[in-house]
Amino acid sequence: MTRFIGLRLVREGFVDMHIHTVVIIGSGFGGQCAAKALLDRDIDDLVILERRPFLGGTWKQNRYPGAAVDVQSPLYSIASEPFEWSRMFAEREELERYTQHVLESNGLPQRTHADTDVQKIEWVGNHWLITTSRGEYAAKFVVNASGPLSTPVIPQFSGREKFRGKQFHTNDWDTSYDHSGKRVAIVGSGASAAQVIPAIQPDVEALHVFQRTPHWVMPRHDREFTPLQRKLLRFEPIRRLVRAGIYWSLETRIIGFKYSRRMLKAVAQRTALKHIESQVPDSELRAKVTPDYTIGCKRVLLSNTLYPALGQVNVTLHDKNDGIAEITETGVVTTSGEHVDVDLLVWSTGYDATDGVISYPVIGRDGRALSDVWDPYPRAYLGTTIPGFPNLFVVTGPNTGIGHTSAIFLIEAQMEYIVRAVDAVRNSGGLAIEVTEAAEQAYTEKIHRDMEGTVWKDGGCHSWYQSKSGHVVAMFPGFSFTFRRWAKRFRPEAHHIHRSSTEMTTKDEVSA
Repeated sequence: MTRFIGLRLVREGFVDMHIHTVVIIGSGFGGQCAAKALLDRDIDDLVILERRPFLGGTWKQNRYPGAAVDVQSPLYSIASEPFEWSRMFAEREELERYTQHVLESNGLPQRTHADTDVQKIEWVGNHWLITTSRGEYAAKFVVNASGPLSTPVIPQFSGREKFRGKQFHTNDWDTSYDHSGKRVAIVGSGASAAQVIPAIQPDVEALHVFQRTPHWVMPRHDREFTPLQRKLLRFEPIRRLVRAGIYWSLETRIIGFKYSRRMLKAVAQRTALKHIESQVPDSELRAKVTPDYTIGCKRVLLSNTLYPALGQVNVTLHDKNDGIAEITETGVVTTSGEHVDVDLLVWSTGYDATDGVISYPVIGRDGRALSDVWDPYPRAYLGTTIPGFPNLFVVTGPNTGIGHTSAIFLIEAQMEYIVRAVDAVRNSGGLAIEVTEAAEQAYTEKIHRDMEGTVWKDGGCHSWYQSKSGHVVAMFPGFSFTFRRWAKRFRPEAHHIHRSSTEMTTKDEVSA
């Protein structure tokens, strides 16, 4: 019998002595940024594992109608990877081209093993053993970049398995299915639903939207770049200036989210209310789409087309007072007793983005399971590394989410820390690096102290930003430049550098 370990095929029972320097799990922007940062450090022995048969993550996977980014394209891109964007808010097809550009320009397809689903990782003595659907890999360092929005959630409504029509999650949109002329139900009203609804509304016979809680929606100030603007954006000084302008205009939003509820309501919430008033003339529909919590408590949506689509004659919005009681073979029974016949059920019901940050089992030093360490809620130093789990780094880990600017900026900030941690091991001749329990505890306590009073914690809603414990674990409670400053200032005293496997059982701290 044979099996794969690392890059070599070996006979069962034989030991493969090759241990990769780094294995990166996930080929989306997190994995791409990690690979680029490590390659820049002349760490060439790295492998990317991708569970899907294709590379690229979010913008290759999410193929639902209307998919687009909600951060301005010049900023929603890797700083060292410029691109000639056609519009301010890129649509999925252009984002897919950008993703492919980044992959190919850095030679990442040749380093990626696609269709390789990670099932478990375990620290064994002095390295990580990664068990996958295609065999085993070994690595000194592991970077988990599977992403927080990679595990779709579908509520277990009674009778769902009996439905005889078509059903899928927006994350797994079946592009071969023709929804034209069909009766469609969309369950959920968040970011993907807000894009799908106006995209398919003109084509379907009937559209039923089941909304548990409305989101605040702001105008989307999108536009195509003129040929002159696109030409100017090719010049690096102008591109940097545009990025900086967008960055600082977005960064001011944290003042409202964290420091001034009055400003948040006076500026952002007032704008959102005017948006509803101008686009929703029907008073009954207006009442259904107007949230009863402070703007920012849930993800703020950007759309100029959602409200007009909801007001069309072929669309019915079912609010929390007329939700789903059960699913039947032919449709949905609402809590008011109505039976709605549908041909297609679209689940726009989000992801396990808090308690399910890492979807596979992780077993660290001394046999500790990460799921136990993260009970009752996920936590990590700089949202990146955890005591008891040497040489493991989590991209977009606990409290690294951002509600006001580009997620890629935070990912790049994490890379500042990761490469410094890896350098600390390599430069010292050590075996592994591990954050101290005291440092992680102090960091986590500060994060949750700072979270008090933010709109995500006290905005009057329950959102996916919160774990089952009630802690807000998705968001960073401060300015993004603050996180980046912390990530760049590597603190040797907050870490153990282990020089032998034996030393890991004694937890002797060695200065980096």
